[in-house]
Amino acid sequence: MRNVPISPSSHSSPELPSRSSTGSPTPALLALALGYFSLGTASLAVIGLSAPIGADLHVRDATVGTLVTVFALVFAIAAPVAAVALGRMCRKRVLLLGLALMIAGGIAGAVAPSFGVLTGARVVAGLGAAIFGPAASAAGSLIVPPERRPRALATVFAGMTAATVLGVPVAASVGDAVGWRWAMAGVVALTAAATALLAWLLPPVEAGPAPSARVFREVLRVPGALPMVATTLLVLASQFTVYGVAGAYLAARFGASQGMVSVVLFVFGAVGMVGNSAGARMFERLGGARTIAVTLAGLAVTFAALTAVPDAPAAGIALFAFWAFFSASFVSPQQARLVELLPAQRGILLALNASALYLGMSLGSLLGSALLPDLGACWLSALAFAPLALAAAAHAASGRPSEPAVDAPLAPAAK
Repeated sequence: MRNVPISPSSHSSPELPSRSSTGSPTPALLALALGYFSLGTASLAVIGLSAPIGADLHVRDATVGTLVTVFALVFAIAAPVAAVALGRMCRKRVLLLGLALMIAGGIAGAVAPSFGVLTGARVVAGLGAAIFGPAASAAGSLIVPPERRPRALATVFAGMTAATVLGVPVAASVGDAVGWRWAMAGVVALTAAATALLAWLLPPVEAGPAPSARVFREVLRVPGALPMVATTLLVLASQFTVYGVAGAYLAARFGASQGMVSVVLFVFGAVGMVGNSAGARMFERLGGARTIAVTLAGLAVTFAALTAVPDAPAAGIALFAFWAFFSASFVSPQQARLVELLPAQRGILLALNASALYLGMSLGSLLGSALLPDLGACWLSALAFAPLALAAAAHAASGRPSEPAVDAPLAPAAK
């Protein structure tokens, strides 16, 4: 299982065979999902640890929240750069390098003597996540037959969804019980476990055509590529305008206590896992373009309802659950559309998409935190319509992404 390399073709059909001759790819996909679970927990766990970190390092709780922004911005900037810089490296080695940097950043963060050192550790961890995340999606799509790609990508990204359900609340509980440093050490242990499992279970997945700045530009010029990436950015910006300040929003809009906020976020993550799986099935039945259109419609209904419904707590729980289904139904089908659009350059496209995802998270969170005090909760959910409308326009401009746009890999730049 560990000695069978998988190489993308450089001819007109870049599709790869399944690993049926060496066994099921499911264990490797689950190992990739565990890596994504570690990534998601590492990026978001500080949300639940803001109070103990602030008390220990003598900074305000709100300042601790900037650690999420730092991680997200590093990811957004580094993901496309890493795809080019490491494009000639075996994807398995890329994955292990990313996890190693996440481990290093996690260890440095767990022992950080000051907030400045902790911020630097987040930069290192964010860089590792930027290397690992897109490569994990690319590897997951390469070790299965083409018809199984949507479900494979859903399996891999389920780790990120599970992090919102289990990783973040468990980290917060550990931080309350034994301290935030032990909570961060636990994330390091998870990342180390994912590293060991991937080293054992994932076969070598060779690099595709050598990327370059010219290939990068050509990828962006492929019809549909830029609108798809823009759709991801705008959808995440729309959602994180509200979700990025979920605790304060729920308290202002529905009078939620801290306990209710925890319940709502748990429900959001649990339903999101269902939506993640359903998104792959919708892709298979409806195709990529229609699946994304359905998710955008569901998000529009969500924000309209959040703006108009009474302020009863039960309404807040129900609407966040409804929202979670369509939110999680978006990511994996969008990744599958990009893979189908340009299979030979999936690494670059998935890196761009991941970068857009984290940049959208950062922009939406900044909008929400800056405007919630002045606009109020109702108007904030109405504001989320603006980037969502732009996302719908970008999706319409992407054409028919469910059909491959290019059958052959782009020519690499001359050395």
